[in-house]
Amino acid sequence: LLHFFTLFLSPTASTNPKAALKSKIVAEFRPQSLIDELLLYKRSEDQIELKEKQLSTMRVDVCSTETLKCLKGKA
Repeated sequence: LLHFFTLFLSPTASTNPKAALKSKIVAEFRPQSLIDELLLYKRSEDQIELKEKQLSTMRVDVCSTETLKCLKGKA
């Protein structure tokens, strides 16, 4: 597959710096690292959503500094 991209992009890559950059990006692309980053992002979003749901079900007096300190300690 990499050989195909090299053959496909090589003629223009030598004359066009933008094409050379595109060729390099395609050659160095690692889909697994992208997948890993997306999974981390999704887990983070899920954690935020869970915490928001937990907070919305609690009835908290936000004016009480003691209550806020307790919540902060649990986070």
